[in-house]
Amino acid sequence: MTPAINKAKQAKINFSIHEYNHDPSAASYGEEAADKMGTDPNQVFKTLVVDGGNKKLIVAIVPVSRHLDLKALAKAVGIKKLAMADAKNVERTTGYVLGGVSPLGQKKALQTVIADSAENFPTIYVSAGRRGLEIELAPKDLAMLTHGTFASIEKA
Repeated sequence: MTPAINKAKQAKINFSIHEYNHDPSAASYGEEAADKMGTDPNQVFKTLVVDGGNKKLIVAIVPVSRHLDLKALAKAVGIKKLAMADAKNVERTTGYVLGGVSPLGQKKALQTVIADSAENFPTIYVSAGRRGLEIELAPKDLAMLTHGTFASIEKA
């Protein structure tokens, strides 16, 4: 059990867990998850942590088939300039290792923005807190559990 799964259980939302054998040589954790689960990569979302300066970290959740648009995210959160956060800082702040960072059950609650394309699906997949483990849940439940907002933050 991971903190992400525990958070979903405590909230009594509908969710399911999907486990697969993670290949350490996989180039992209998210694409590997979509491929091994046989799921549309537009429905599998990656959790990215961005540095907004002044020790402010922001979580961005985008489909593994797309890229994060830092300018669009900056506009959505009202910060002029953003950069990807330092890996060690991400792991220390969230309590998860890269490739297994879940938006749920992080050690420190961070401002969260979810790509609005998530709302096109009844359920989406996000990391459940370790490589090879995904949690499937409704986008509205993810937003509720993370206190997240939806915005157009992705690009091809």
